[in-house]
Amino acid sequence: MVNTMLALVPVLVFLGPLKIVIRLIAAGAVTAFAGALLHGWLLDTGRISQTALSHWVAPITEEMLKALPVIWLVLRKRVGFLVDAAILGFAVGAGFALVENVEYLRALGESSVFLWIVRGFGTAVLHGGTTSILAVLGKGLEERRPGAGLAAFLPGLAAAIAIHSLYNQFLLPPMVATLVLFVTLPALLVTVFALSERSTRAWLGAGFDSDIDMLQSILSEDVEQTRIGQYLLALQSRFDGSVVADMLCLVRVRVELSIRAKGVLMAREAGVPMPVGEDLRANLNELRYLESSIGRTVPSSGRDLWQIHMLEAEGASGPRRVPIA
Repeated sequence: MVNTMLALVPVLVFLGPLKIVIRLIAAGAVTAFAGALLHGWLLDTGRISQTALSHWVAPITEEMLKALPVIWLVLRKRVGFLVDAAILGFAVGAGFALVENVEYLRALGESSVFLWIVRGFGTAVLHGGTTSILAVLGKGLEERRPGAGLAAFLPGLAAAIAIHSLYNQFLLPPMVATLVLFVTLPALLVTVFALSERSTRAWLGAGFDSDIDMLQSILSEDVEQTRIGQYLLALQSRFDGSVVADMLCLVRVRVELSIRAKGVLMAREAGVPMPVGEDLRANLNELRYLESSIGRTVPSSGRDLWQIHMLEAEGASGPRRVPIA
């Protein structure tokens, strides 16, 4: 029982009480099972030795498998900020570490408590930390280069593989290696949290003001003088007037929802509950109708898409905790 607690509890300690990460923990567990099947097949066929697998192959295959849920979330615009990427990446790594430690418990049985201190904390920080690094770097590059696609995740994947491989070389005693991970990786994540907090607060302030100004421009009689108005006027030669009018409505609804999303985040940060009303659901329904009838003519950023997804989740489940840097 003591060994089991030392193997599994440290993995969950780093996550805290965030209920939204449960599905990602499950996704990480699935990747761990997939990795175990792949590695078992490689060993059974005699294609590779246990040492080569541990030192060189496992760091590559395991980090690539753990990267899949993270990449899917980021490219689907389900991650809003760097701090969210760090939390969700650690959740995937935690699910992987849980399965790996259960497998070690089964294989090693009655080993010393000292071993499970090293295994529990070492595995938790290693898998959670490397996947968080991958998620943060991938999210950051994806924001700066929206068209990069999978290439945005290559630097983070390379860093995760390098850290994992170095840990598996056993260049340091196990306890020392665990302490190094325990100090360096969490410190790196704390730095990410601090940077993301400043960036998020600046985005909320500037973004809220710019959204208000844009909404006032759209609702004013001088909308044709704005950038949005000029863009829509340029489309009149290619679309019917009714379609251009729908485009203007789509821009208005998006701006209104953007203001609502930022208001929700500010309210959550201040600890003030913001109930979901029928007006939000009506705006979301109008948005989906306009998007289906117009298509992707009116561009939107990744952060805009994340805001819409967040509001849809609010409308579906009611007020809940929204991660904010």
